Amino acid sequence: MKDNFFAVIMAGGGGTRLWPLSRKSSPKQLLKLIGGKSLFQIAVERLNGLVETDHIYVVTIQSQVAMLHTQVPSIPMGNYLIEPKPKGTAAVVGFAAEYLRKRDPNAVMAVLTADHVMENTENFKELLKRAADIADTNTLVTIGIKPEFASTGFGYIKAGAKHSKKDAYVVEKFVEKPDEKTARKYLKNGDYFWNSGMFIWSVKAILLEIERQMPDLYGHIIHVSEKIMPDGRVGDINNIWEAIEPETIDYGIMEGARDVTLIPAIDLGWKDLGSWDSLFSILKPDKRGNIELAPRVLNINTNNCFIQTTNAEKAIAVIGIDGLIIVDHENTLLICKKGNSQDVKQIVNSLKDENLEQFL
Repeated sequence: MKDNFFAVIMAGGGGTRLWPLSRKSSPKQLLKLIGGKSLFQIAVERLNGLVETDHIYVVTIQSQVAMLHTQVPSIPMGNYLIEPKPKGTAAVVGFAAEYLRKRDPNAVMAVLTADHVMENTENFKELLKRAADIADTNTLVTIGIKPEFASTGFGYIKAGAKHSKKDAYVVEKFVEKPDEKTARKYLKNGDYFWNSGMFIWSVKAILLEIERQMPDLYGHIIHVSEKIMPDGRVGDINNIWEAIEPETIDYGIMEGARDVTLIPAIDLGWKDLGSWDSLFSILKPDKRGNIELAPRVLNINTNNCFIQTTNAEKAIAVIGIDGLIIVDHENTLLICKKGNSQDVKQIVNSLKDENLEQFL
């Protein structure tokens, strides 16, 4: 890739829908659920041979920096951009774009997340190369996933006219997560893609859009820029950050952007690890449909279940059950009907409301 290409990995979330395994002390991106590697390690490995580690930046919160750096020590400590507190992805993107603009005014950045799974890494690298080439024309580029089913858990992107670049489309509109009837309509239509949350653009183009659509945020980013020192260190931005209104990049920028290009992901094997249910499409269940991540499971007539404990001394016995998610971790136990794991976030919110921090 060109020297002006950078990858920015967003890795500061808590992953509340994977509670109780994902907690403040062990956030989702650090969990080793797949092949003995964490989602963060896998996200960095996908970039091997495409981006040097000194061109990979990680946006996270202070409490996670040491844990992330321990897992991937090749990324310089100076490449961790610290978000004082979560303010949404629009602020994260603005911060990273302005930081990179000061390093290289012609920078092109890929905005990636640390909770995606992709089976075809080589296709992913080719997608980023094509996207970076198109982004050089100052359009905002997004990668769309061809829907496999009528999902109500993803936002959608409607592709319009063909782009001048091969196998790319002008984006007609972004749409929010639909109800089931609308999702089926999108699937049948064929012009709608899942919003992957992966974006590629020049720092100039995205900062211009932030200035146009979110002038208040842009003003705060300019103040943050004044705290970026010549050696790359960032001074105290806590007060500036506190004044930012939370917003996502999708709602704040992409829905109203003037020039957006979509590149369809072909044979990428993309999966979003957003809930316990999603693991059934990522990990291979046994012949009875069970996924067992536990040292000893005593299974009698049990099917289509996810069973996990992090206690190496504990045996789990299951008899005659079907379609449950069971996760035993430290001082917590989750028992959830398969298909309902999106609601785990409500449990986390309840624990916060009741100030039960010991379970978070």
